[in-house]
Amino acid sequence: MTRRSLLLGAGGAAVSAPAIVSAQRLGSAPLVSVVGAGVFGSWTAEQLRRRGAKVTLIDAWSPAHSRSSSGGESRMTRAGYGRDEIYARMALASLAEWQGLSKAAGLPILIPHGVLFFFQNDLSYLLASLEVHRRLGLATQSLDKAALQARFPMIDFTGVEGGMFEPRFGALMARRAVQTLVQRFVASGGSFEQRHIDGVSGVPAADRIVLALGPWLPKMFPRLLGGRIVATRQEVFTFAPPAGDARYSPAQMPGWADFNGGDVFYGFPDLEGKGVKFAHDAHGPEVDPDTQDRRFSDQALAEIVAFRDRRFPGLRGAPLATAEVCQYENSSNGDFLIDRHPDEPRLILVGGGSGHGFKHGPEVGRIAAELALDGTAPDPRFSLATKGAKQKREVI
Repeated sequence: MTRRSLLLGAGGAAVSAPAIVSAQRLGSAPLVSVVGAGVFGSWTAEQLRRRGAKVTLIDAWSPAHSRSSSGGESRMTRAGYGRDEIYARMALASLAEWQGLSKAAGLPILIPHGVLFFFQNDLSYLLASLEVHRRLGLATQSLDKAALQARFPMIDFTGVEGGMFEPRFGALMARRAVQTLVQRFVASGGSFEQRHIDGVSGVPAADRIVLALGPWLPKMFPRLLGGRIVATRQEVFTFAPPAGDARYSPAQMPGWADFNGGDVFYGFPDLEGKGVKFAHDAHGPEVDPDTQDRRFSDQALAEIVAFRDRRFPGLRGAPLATAEVCQYENSSNGDFLIDRHPDEPRLILVGGGSGHGFKHGPEVGRIAAELALDGTAPDPRFSLATKGAKQKREVI
């Protein structure tokens, strides 16, 4: 995984030819190198393996390491995407893969405690989500304020006009999920190598090279992807619930998101005793994943505590359990990037998780694998051409 700005075609200048010389014709056991063992890269490697490719997965550190966007404890899986049916469908298809991986693992990967979205003022996102879910046959429940308060008494729904509950979805245990997937990938014939790749020229010779580098992807191709994918600082906090109070357990409390216009807070119940999680889904300042300060800020903590005390009055005064600093890698519009490099078609670029990508790992991997092996074009939304240089998130 590179840590230097490289030059390649539209992104700069040269990649030495041996790095991407075809080792054999695509067909029988094509050779594919996947660089980046986060959720996108690991699922791409597994989907390629299932399709008969000989796959080497490479990362400079261990899968889902602490500085990656796939590290950490929990990620939300949900099909609520407003009018963006493409992501609802991808989440639903991916859910089956996560369920299978969770059943095969020694510890749970998917915790299906349900997901609750609630809304103030503008209900357009809610209504659009419910319409998509009806078409998909999902058992999503529409709840008015009275029903919300009766069913989820640990939350104060002041100002809320309506909500939706997705009973099949919940939390994915992120680091465990990726590490389990890579273990099973290797046990099934794939190869994992922990090594530093200083540019595309350092990747082993292969028929295809998939670059799923998360926040390091724009560092590899600064001229091509600079501004199109941007890493931003994100802070996450957990608080210890009161002793003996089971309201904040996964058996009673869902994952949740409070939609207030474009301002969204979200969180989880007390998963595996780590504490009740809170985060603000707003893009922080742009950062370098190699050098950003991983200490939490007093300002971010104060903002979360103020929100917590207003929406979750039973947690007022709850002690801070953990504080973590990570990053999103945001595409300019929030859509994923799954496309060929414009000057070297044997390079596949996969990234732009944009804070909502983890749940879609299985489907992103499938789409990337089909592009690499069969040339099947992804949905145009995932093309490089749709990513401008100005940040304007359109997917929430």
